[in-house]
Amino acid sequence: MTTHAPQAAQAVTLPGSLDEAVAALAAMPWAVPVAGGTDLMAAVNSGQLRPAALVGLGRISEIRGWQYQDGHALLGAGLTHARMGRPDFAALIPALAAAARAAGPPQIRNAGTLGGNIATAAPTGDALPVLAALEAALVIAGPDGARREMPVSHLLAGMEMLRPGELIGFVRVPLLHAPQVFLKATGRTGPGRAAASVALVLDPARRGVRCAVGAIAPMPLRPLDAEAWVAGLIDWDGERTLVPEALQAFGEYVAAACIPDPAPEVDGSVPPLPPAVLHLRRTVAALARRALGRALS
Repeated sequence: MTTHAPQAAQAVTLPGSLDEAVAALAAMPWAVPVAGGTDLMAAVNSGQLRPAALVGLGRISEIRGWQYQDGHALLGAGLTHARMGRPDFAALIPALAAAARAAGPPQIRNAGTLGGNIATAAPTGDALPVLAALEAALVIAGPDGARREMPVSHLLAGMEMLRPGELIGFVRVPLLHAPQVFLKATGRTGPGRAAASVALVLDPARRGVRCAVGAIAPMPLRPLDAEAWVAGLIDWDGERTLVPEALQAFGEYVAAACIPDPAPEVDGSVPPLPPAVLHLRRTVAALARRALGRALS
């Protein structure tokens, strides 16, 4: 609810295809694309945004499903969290389905979309650490039917940006056919909003472990050294088990990599972490330990 009525948009366009949406954005560079609108309407109601025009994406059926393509799943950017949370999708990409089911109350899951989660790039976006751990790529639709790809991590880190008139059309995710886990801890900042989250996937073909930590930084963090260390301990040709001490050490390794100790003082002493930060580090360690334990069980 809002105590003031937002200013009406001057124009609303409802294209029927991805290329029509791109053409509308090219014709109206000031327009804002909208799918579920869960983040957009919050910004409008708070007075942070007054769009002069909207390009609605809700009628574009081609981005509301998925297909298989060369060992990957090509996910439409218009997939809602509710749709990704269903059993058939969970059998395809379990960690992304778990993140979708954790994405707030039903009204948010029914409206919010995968592409919106990526484009908004809020640190607490539940899908983002999963996509980072899976090393997913975006298929960007541009003018005149152009398509290009970029890693999701490049967009989230600001290494590459969407150009004028471009839209996220699809997300290409490798199908690993191996255990993958998403866990999150919630705080008091909102219903279901993550204080910290961890996505972890096993990649037996490359004998690797991939982990991404979300919500504690502007973008998901990959503790690459911790991944390499624990992957070297796993017997990939055997039962893939680790002793509890190794799981504990992995959790602490991940947490220390993502939330490092303060820089030493002039006298060489290291000041302690503030209590809230120390609690967050312990939370990340617990999530990483549990995620790896579940993936290996």
